[in-house]
Amino acid sequence: MTFLTRPPTPFRRLGLTGSIGAGKSTVAALLRARGLTVLDADEQARLVTDEPETLAQIGLAFPGTVRGGVLDRPALGAVAFADPARLAQLNAIVHPRVRARMAALETQAAARGARWIVQDIPLLFEGNLEAGMDAVLVVDAPLEIRVARVMARSGLGREEVLARDARQMPADEKRRRASVVIENAGTREELGIQVDAALQTLGITPELPRA
Repeated sequence: MTFLTRPPTPFRRLGLTGSIGAGKSTVAALLRARGLTVLDADEQARLVTDEPETLAQIGLAFPGTVRGGVLDRPALGAVAFADPARLAQLNAIVHPRVRARMAALETQAAARGARWIVQDIPLLFEGNLEAGMDAVLVVDAPLEIRVARVMARSGLGREEVLARDARQMPADEKRRRASVVIENAGTREELGIQVDAALQTLGITPELPRA
């Protein structure tokens, strides 16, 4: 198990991550049901990309993806995910704003007395953010299960899902860097048992009765 050093704070951070289709959002919901504060980087990114200043920058960098003050997310995804350099350009616009929002939400949670704060970040390792965590929980599932899940929820084709997965850090490397790995190939009940075991391993006490 790997715990990473970071400057002391009134609370501790648990990084939550996993490859595309692993079921990280389901684990996040189970953690919330156990009373933990979970901050969702994807949710904050969606909010950030609704802000006029962010939209203006995206519109300049990616012409045609902002129409009438509204972001065309599929069009932006098609452009950004097709080219690593363009994706890096988009991330340079969005990620600093997301980090600022996450930091503000952490401050609010700490003021409420949260002892552990979960940061749900899909690209935690890719963004070199693990050094800011006290522990990292990785959710994983076999590749074919992950691909099927993403295809079912998004309408993307198999090759497109595989291409997006290939742009992330390999699942095996994420597992190697994890403090705890949760295997999400079974039922939600089985997943809940693993979540409870992971919290026990990490010394995290649920702050509300289990839902």
